[in-house]
Amino acid sequence: MNRLDVIQALMTQKGLKNYLEIGVENGHIFFRIKSRFKVAVDPKFIFDASRRFGKALLNPYNLTNQYFEKTSDDFFAQNAQQVFADKKLQLALIDGMHEYQFALRDVENTLQYMEDDGVIIMHDCNPQTPGAAGRFEDWETGEWNGDVWRTIIHLRSQRSDLTVFVLDCDQGLGIVTRKKATTPAALPDEAVALTPDQIQNLTYNDLKANRRAWLNLRSETYFYDYFGLKP
Repeated sequence: MNRLDVIQALMTQKGLKNYLEIGVENGHIFFRIKSRFKVAVDPKFIFDASRRFGKALLNPYNLTNQYFEKTSDDFFAQNAQQVFADKKLQLALIDGMHEYQFALRDVENTLQYMEDDGVIIMHDCNPQTPGAAGRFEDWETGEWNGDVWRTIIHLRSQRSDLTVFVLDCDQGLGIVTRKKATTPAALPDEAVALTPDQIQNLTYNDLKANRRAWLNLRSETYFYDYFGLKP
């Protein structure tokens, strides 16, 4: 299972449509989504107008795409209120700057414009090595997931109004909803109660020792159970 599988399952079986993607890059996920209301945000798109045209021929839903080549912070400050004035979000993929505070702002800003039954998907939440799990300034070579994992811990510690878990696939897919878990598979949830300062000072070894509890790590099948979907 990967993030595209999750998005498509939610769209086809739950009827979620209005879509935001933060961190679009070359559009390998974005252009494949079938929604008449799609918003792309990235500081630098790795595609040009001819690629947009070609993708519209392959998927006519791309004809109505809205593109914002800017940081997500600037998008929310300058454009979001107008973009979502008449149509709230139902589904969002957050795959932008993979650092704690950036990802946290993206989630909290997105929630402001999301319907109550909307879903946020976060990529890169379950790094497997110390090098992959750090801040960008410390990254040297190899895979880099960043410290989005801290964002998951923060949300689970500070936002009791949300249900947050991470699917153990595609480098960790964080799922954020306002829905309260009611299925037997969702219980028990191990509570997390860390302050932002404590979270900021966590090490990879701390994560490794508490990975399943802190991330609320779940198998792929839990996704279908939680949303009541068919595999």
